[in-house]
Amino acid sequence: MKIFPRHFYALPTLIVARELLGARLVRILDGQRLSAIITETEAYIGEQDLGCHAHAGKTKRNTVMYGPPGHAYVYFTYGMHWCLNAVTEAEGFPAAVLIRAIKPEEGAEIIHARRNGRDTHGPAKLTQALGIDGALNGVNLCDQAAGLWIEAGSSIPDEAVTIGPRVGLYTVPEPWKSKPWRFTFRE
Repeated sequence: MKIFPRHFYALPTLIVARELLGARLVRILDGQRLSAIITETEAYIGEQDLGCHAHAGKTKRNTVMYGPPGHAYVYFTYGMHWCLNAVTEAEGFPAAVLIRAIKPEEGAEIIHARRNGRDTHGPAKLTQALGIDGALNGVNLCDQAAGLWIEAGSSIPDEAVTIGPRVGLYTVPEPWKSKPWRFTFRE
């Protein structure tokens, strides 16, 4: 399968978020190839986006977002969960796409076992299922060497995609709370 090249991630974040639907997230874990189809994403775009980790400027936590596109931004949240993002747009401009949900494919039995049979519909659930943690923060998603990348998959027709507001932005003011920057498809 074809790994998405850096110029794909340099596209506007909303385009990347939509185009990642149907793509294959791949993780090499303990020598085993695990893969899953991306079924839900969210866009976070720049310091002006009050829902984005970069809204307060560059910090130790969000430095990867300011780097080159095509790198993983993996952060810890709620003191217990890891979340995976793909950095987008131009270096120096903080933007990323949060991978929110997946449908297991290769190694599905391992993926399900890592979740004790529970689903992978949620950003922390999919990182647990694929063994993604802070050690992968900043890795190059355009190179298989790190054991984490995204491959082109099936094209999802527009009529199968639902676009809506991002999830969990309880304290974020409008209009950022309701921006239609979440993309979902269900089979």
